Amino acid sequence: MLKTKNYIFAFLVGVLLSSFLFLDNSKKDKDLEKLYNFLKGEYSSENQAKADTAFFHITLAMSPLWEERKGEYWLYVEQARPPKKPYRQRVYKLVRENGQLISYIYTLKNPLRFAGGHKDKSLFKGLMPDSLELRKGCEVFLQKTKFGFKGETKKQTCASEMGTAKYAISEVTVYKNKLVSWDRGFDKDDKQAWGAVKGGYIFDKFENKK
Repeated sequence: MLKTKNYIFAFLVGVLLSSFLFLDNSKKDKDLEKLYNFLKGEYSSENQAKADTAFFHITLAMSPLWEERKGEYWLYVEQARPPKKPYRQRVYKLVRENGQLISYIYTLKNPLRFAGGHKDKSLFKGLMPDSLELRKGCEVFLQKTKFGFKGETKKQTCASEMGTAKYAISEVTVYKNKLVSWDRGFDKDDKQAWGAVKGGYIFDKFENKK
């Protein structure tokens, strides 16, 4: 009888633990999906550029990539100063590892052939994740806030070869209808070598996509 009671108790504890784990994972999945949905869309810093000449008019597009890979969150990211060609093209992979939301940053080979990919998905035909190159140390670690998400890279882990810079730091604040991004490069003496000085670029979203 005692063994039977012990088995029943162990079973109930297992059920309760499984329930808590399920609820926790469900919540985590919702946060990851929310971050993904907040990020995707088309943006512009035109309003900020008109108000402050220290900032340029830059367009930013983040569009879903490989949506057929269920449970994975990929974004093609393109930045440009219109009407010029994109000056930065990346692929982001959003994940949760050890309870932490992380955006891994990848580069593309011959990136300009994918220019405009946020409007023409056929440009990515044949492209697979294993053809991307991870920018080691440049991942952005994010946390959920009351308004959205906020994150940054770790200090001195993201190498930069732009000008005299030795490393770069990226800070990002993600809202439902807006994104603030501050990318800066620093030299070996920790002096800023490139990037905005006053603060981050404010990108207003053209269209709020769920």
